[in-house]
Amino acid sequence: MTVLLTPPAPDLRLLVSLATWTWADTRPDGHETAHILITRAPALTGSGTAETAEAGMRRLSASLGGLTGAREVVPELERCLQIVGDQVLLHVPGVSRRLRLSTRRPWTELVARNAEAVLLLGLDPLPQTADAARIDAYLDATLATDRLLFGRARTR
Repeated sequence: MTVLLTPPAPDLRLLVSLATWTWADTRPDGHETAHILITRAPALTGSGTAETAEAGMRRLSASLGGLTGAREVVPELERCLQIVGDQVLLHVPGVSRRLRLSTRRPWTELVARNAEAVLLLGLDPLPQTADAARIDAYLDATLATDRLLFGRARTR
């Protein structure tokens, strides 16, 4: 008998509370890389706590294929990005709806060219209204405290 274990899908309440940002950056070798940051909103709806919210984010990580910390080998996730016109959608296995990423045309074209983006999943909350300086501070803080998970999201 073969048993296939699949991680439980993230809660729909968590999925609708996610905030996303996208940007391009240059690697040390001079090539451009697309990045996606996904966090949860600071205020939880219902009776959720920080612990249950973090557990939800870890379930999201597991559903995507198991993201890792910065000191580990960054895993290549199954094909989870879909480009539809000028939109990029993230497919979370076990969830019927796709997460629409906030994008601009040059970023979408970069993802189409490279067929991937670096996915960063922040375990701590950050409001969707955060500007570039606040996002940079968030990335520095979560990286320093090992609260940022990484994966390579693929289109093909």
